[in-house]
Amino acid sequence: MKPRKKIRKIGVFDSGAGGLSVVKSLLEANLFEQIVYFGDTARVPYGIKDKNTIIRYALEALEFFKNFDIDLLITACNTVSAHALPEMQEQCEYDIIGVVEPGVEALTQKVAFKDDPILIIGTNATIGSNAYQSKLQALGYRNLTAIPTGLFVSLVEEQLFEGPILEETMKHYFGDMQPSAVVLGCTHFPLIRDRIESYFNNSVCSIHSGDAIVEHLRTKYSITGPAAQTRLELFASENPDGLKNIAKLWLGDLYDSSTC
Repeated sequence: MKPRKKIRKIGVFDSGAGGLSVVKSLLEANLFEQIVYFGDTARVPYGIKDKNTIIRYALEALEFFKNFDIDLLITACNTVSAHALPEMQEQCEYDIIGVVEPGVEALTQKVAFKDDPILIIGTNATIGSNAYQSKLQALGYRNLTAIPTGLFVSLVEEQLFEGPILEETMKHYFGDMQPSAVVLGCTHFPLIRDRIESYFNNSVCSIHSGDAIVEHLRTKYSITGPAAQTRLELFASENPDGLKNIAKLWLGDLYDSSTC
């Protein structure tokens, strides 16, 4: 790990808009003075691309953050976290953290019995990487089901957070599964978290990357906050106004109070 200094200004990188769900948790926690968000909207989605392409895109994103004196970078994209995190970490003087490890940590706090059924959902690339599965298996969890649920990404992008199309899509993916916990392995999925929990009769605990990141930061970096006011800057590789419009919708009052 790189030498630590007080973390005031952080970057958040995502393949598109999904990482705003992580930003929402960070703004609610009010841990930092400034958050610089970059969404690679020109090349989204990453979840259907091969590993080498994902790594190349992730390393190119680091070039963007050279324009800012950040103290830490959060890779909010599960796909990038699963495929490119070590390569990114080798390139930077500051710490870079992904969402997979914090997600696994969060699950261990909520699921004590290693035989409980755990469902992991994410993009094709995230599920195919075996990142969540291998880490959980190493901790002794034995009853894992991992399925790619890429249609959820499209539904969230279309702002279909509820309704018959979403319900039928969940039925298609989940059938009669009865997990004890669901790992939301894509930052789009917290936007439909309530509906997923409802599908399972509200008898599951769901692991949200944003909440997991906040707890990871507090534990690993002893960050307690609150900051006086967190300032958010949004950037995109294409259509930045579109990203800002999504942020207004997803972040609500947090967007109005944090943007400069």
